Amino acid sequence: MEKQNVTDPVLDSAGTLTHGHVIARNTVWNMIGLGAPLLVALFAIPLLIRGMGTDRFGVLTLAWAVIGYFSLFDLGLGRALTKLVAERLGTGQTEDLPRLVWTALMIMGLFGIIGALVAAALSPWLVHHVLKIPRALQDETLKSFYLIALSVPVVIVTIGLRGVLEAHQRFDLANKVRIPFGVLTFLGPLAILPFSNSLFPVVGMLVAGSFAAGGVFLMVCLHLVPELRHSIRPKRSMIRPLIGFGSWMTVTNIVGPLMTYIDRFLIGALISVTAVAYYATPYEVVTKFWLIPSALVGVLFPAFSTALAQDRQRAGRLFGRGINYTFLALFPLTLLVVALAHEGLTVWLGREFADNSAFVLKWLAAGVFINGIARVPFALVQGAGRPDLTAKMHLIQLPVYLSALWWLIGVYGIQGVAIVWVVRVCIDSLILFVMARRLLPVTSVQIRSSLVRIVVAAGVFAAAGCLTDLLEKGLFLIAVLVCFPVITWVWLLDGEDRDLFKGFFQLRYGKGMR
Repeated sequence: MEKQNVTDPVLDSAGTLTHGHVIARNTVWNMIGLGAPLLVALFAIPLLIRGMGTDRFGVLTLAWAVIGYFSLFDLGLGRALTKLVAERLGTGQTEDLPRLVWTALMIMGLFGIIGALVAAALSPWLVHHVLKIPRALQDETLKSFYLIALSVPVVIVTIGLRGVLEAHQRFDLANKVRIPFGVLTFLGPLAILPFSNSLFPVVGMLVAGSFAAGGVFLMVCLHLVPELRHSIRPKRSMIRPLIGFGSWMTVTNIVGPLMTYIDRFLIGALISVTAVAYYATPYEVVTKFWLIPSALVGVLFPAFSTALAQDRQRAGRLFGRGINYTFLALFPLTLLVVALAHEGLTVWLGREFADNSAFVLKWLAAGVFINGIARVPFALVQGAGRPDLTAKMHLIQLPVYLSALWWLIGVYGIQGVAIVWVVRVCIDSLILFVMARRLLPVTSVQIRSSLVRIVVAAGVFAAAGCLTDLLEKGLFLIAVLVCFPVITWVWLLDGEDRDLFKGFFQLRYGKGMR
């Protein structure tokens, strides 16, 4: 075995990058980084709704959506930078690493400025003509959108800085910075409420947080890679590989989030900002379940890239485990949300919110479950260097999805939006599994088995969602959740998985019993 580098033990061999310990450690850090803001959101959102009012909170969710969309408008350069830096660390060819990083950051900053100008130019049109914002809120909403536009370049450059840390396998550092600023997204607006319920200072707090986060990420990167302080110059020859890798990802980064966020803008344009709040609130909560697959696939992406080049059979095993563990983690959570949607919303936000949002929450929860599992084949396609496949899929879907949204909003309101979103997610998932079958040495039986599990789970969710009596729901949940571990052990896990779990429990509890 080759001697490992002391400073970068994760990157000195292809096998180490796909080691279970490394994947588990980095997944835990990602889950903490993504999960901490969720816990704060559960506490903060009801207070924000009561303090700001439903209309203002609806506009705030649109502000979050704008920040989320433009943060992905990095032309795929964040992922490209991560890949190229990691390759240089793995091969030891790090002499041009500082110039690579600064080249990418300067390109990202340039496109961030363009994105800011586009956002600022579109803001008056959105506020006054597209979104049905009450006249009394239009002035502060427009000022808030201008503030958001100002933050776009910083948000995009921050993505590149975080990519440098992840290329060094320093998910711990990246998440230690991400956690406090993710929490600030919800606690910042809450801290403003005693002084003002206006949107402008609330959004100003979010923008200030984005600038502070960018500064901290820069300092951490300069500490981790001191060479960045000395070669602050771009290199023209590095532009092509960066753009080449990120070009197709650009399509996915623009069209994918557009399909994610366009629904609430159409709701605001065709119904009201109050309806946006009734739709966006359950969406923002239930999509936080994505932190589980997101934490995993963020680590699987480099593991797939390495395994597909070195050992395709290992890539197949990683793929199967990713599907199984995501299913195992998401199924109980999704079942509880679907069964207790109305009761949970009533306790959390009140009866009026529950009456308007419970149906939406049930459908979105099922869709999040399906999409969460599909993120594993999505990561596989990206790791295989085929972002063109997912980009083409999104381009084909976009006009069909927009047409269906427009039609069903008029017929069923926000319930129609939830239905068409879930249908799109199901089609997405099926296509991604077909792509995975072509890229991996797995049998059709394995793919069919994964799809059958998803269909069975959807049937269980449908049954839970149809129950109305609380006692019936309780008995149904007890029956399913008692049977689930047994079914998981017999059907979901293979022999190697069972051995891993046995070893974990023996290590965890065996010593204490001696």
